[in-house]
Amino acid sequence: MTSKLSLASLNQLDREQFIDSLDGVFEHSPWVADLVYENRPFESKAQLHQTMVETVKRSPDFQRMALICNHPELAGKEAAEGTLTDDSQKEQSGAGLNQCSAEELSQLQSLNRNYREKFEFPFVIAVSGLNKNQIIAAIESRLKNSAGVEFETSIAEIGKISMIRLNKLIED
Repeated sequence: MTSKLSLASLNQLDREQFIDSLDGVFEHSPWVADLVYENRPFESKAQLHQTMVETVKRSPDFQRMALICNHPELAGKEAAEGTLTDDSQKEQSGAGLNQCSAEELSQLQSLNRNYREKFEFPFVIAVSGLNKNQIIAAIESRLKNSAGVEFETSIAEIGKISMIRLNKLIED
């Protein structure tokens, strides 16, 4: 197990090291860490997270859409091919998505397809603490949303995911 990084250490890093250290907090999106670099020093992990989330919220819609699209489908192609990021693999496994029955996998694939067809981006949810049945129910429920509501819901879920990942990366 790797040791956590202290906030004081993070604040002292140069831009490249800072971005590298926060790699993965926002899925395949180092631009978030790059944009918050100038806001150092951060007094708390919560302040760092809030700054990152606010940076995402202020970003243009095309950039936020790219951030959403950087997330893999749950129990999708990336999982089957073994190409998930370490964080995504651990999160999906923790929710039991790597242990779906054939019927559950088929249901998830169908829901993922319906969701992507309707909204033109993958379903995103912070899966930590959820099980596969709760995730399936969430997809079914969120398929009823409008595109605008679902876009903002996905951004909010990415904010939750980033906090979970920061908690694993940076010590209190």
